[in-house]
Amino acid sequence: MEFALYVIALAIVIFVLVFKDRPIMVLVFEEGKLTQQKGQIPNGFLVGCKDIAHKQPFSGKIKVYKNRFTTKLVFSKSVPAKVKQRVHNVFPYSGGSKKRGRRA
Repeated sequence: MEFALYVIALAIVIFVLVFKDRPIMVLVFEEGKLTQQKGQIPNGFLVGCKDIAHKQPFSGKIKVYKNRFTTKLVFSKSVPAKVKQRVHNVFPYSGGSKKRGRRA
C-alpha cells in the first residue's frame, strides 16, 4: 500500500517537472509599454522590443524557451503577425547551427 503511494507521488512530481511552463525569458507588453520582464534579457533584444512596441503599440506576452538544441519564441495570440516578425528579426539567438562551413 505504501509503495503504491510512493509510486503515485513520484509520478505526479515527474509530471509537474516535465509539463511545467518554464521559459527562460518573459516580456509582457500593455499598449506599447513594457510592464513586466523576467529572466536575463540581452540589452539589444530588450531595446529592440521596446522600440518595436513604441512604433507599433501592442499588448501581449513574449516567452523565450530554450532546450538543448534550439531557442524558441512564443507569442500570445494578441500579438500581431507583423510585430512577431519584427521581434524575430531582433532576437539574438536565431542563428542556425554552429556547424556552418563547406560541405563535402
